[in-house]
Amino acid sequence: MNENGGGMMAAENSAGRKRVDDTGALSRALVILQCPVCQQPLRLWGKSVLCPERHTFDLARQGYLSLLSGQSRLGTGDTAQMVAARESFLASGHYQPLGTALAELAHCLAGEVGQQYVVDLAGGTGYYLSHVLDVLPGWTGVTVDASKFAVRAAARAHSRAAAIAADVWAELPFANNSTAIVMSIFGPRNAPEIERILRPGGVFIVVTPTDDHLRELVETLGLLSVDDRKQARLDAILKDFELIARPKTLTYSAAMTPHEIEQVVLMGPSARHLDHDELARRITGMPATQPVTVSVRLAAYVVSRRSVHIGSVGGPA
Repeated sequence: MNENGGGMMAAENSAGRKRVDDTGALSRALVILQCPVCQQPLRLWGKSVLCPERHTFDLARQGYLSLLSGQSRLGTGDTAQMVAARESFLASGHYQPLGTALAELAHCLAGEVGQQYVVDLAGGTGYYLSHVLDVLPGWTGVTVDASKFAVRAAARAHSRAAAIAADVWAELPFANNSTAIVMSIFGPRNAPEIERILRPGGVFIVVTPTDDHLRELVETLGLLSVDDRKQARLDAILKDFELIARPKTLTYSAAMTPHEIEQVVLMGPSARHLDHDELARRITGMPATQPVTVSVRLAAYVVSRRSVHIGSVGGPA
């Protein structure tokens, strides 16, 4: 297989964007991908991808590859409205400090140079993966998400990122011990599968909200709050992993307009539970700018039985 996708190198500009017909990132990602049906290697075949058993998966015209099995359904993730709200809000720059902190952490943990792979599970539009790839030259990224609307956006997010539609709760479409970094930013964590695809010494980066995250909006707008047992549940899920440094808490205040507040609500899980007319009514009474707390916990793990000390990361929490 031609690592450069048959000569079709992705055209990377200063922002890392790419044309949706570029297949260079997908060609490189195929090195670690596997057939979701028979777990054999995949290769490009025209506008499709297939395995030695002839299981075939078509490339969408929007640039993403669907590897959903018969037990999964495309569209179980974020809706079109949620993805549009996410793109609009992230463009405001309010989560830029989080993207920067995540990139710094990944860069510190990256270790080896050369052709390595970073996978963002439930990675949405590819916003955070793009930040990470910008500081890891030569690396290839893969965004995995069940939402067709999200992977459409992720397919054009960065020239070194491929977008895959897949169910992150099912068997992941990656070979054993293939991935240097796996990320979960505000997303689900399929621990057994993450353990399987991480290479020896590979790192799992987890970003979760703290109790203070968006606290000014939780009561005012009736948002879902962070469960007091969230960290205990995370620890139980990751029982076969161990922290490699003290987690870092990132907290800052962002001055958001009513429109930006609406977008940050509509892009998250509360969008599925709120009455949108009532949300609009409550937001209408807000000031022109509202200070809103952004507070998250960044943590890095390795699999316990093959852990490798990589060193302190991220500074004091």
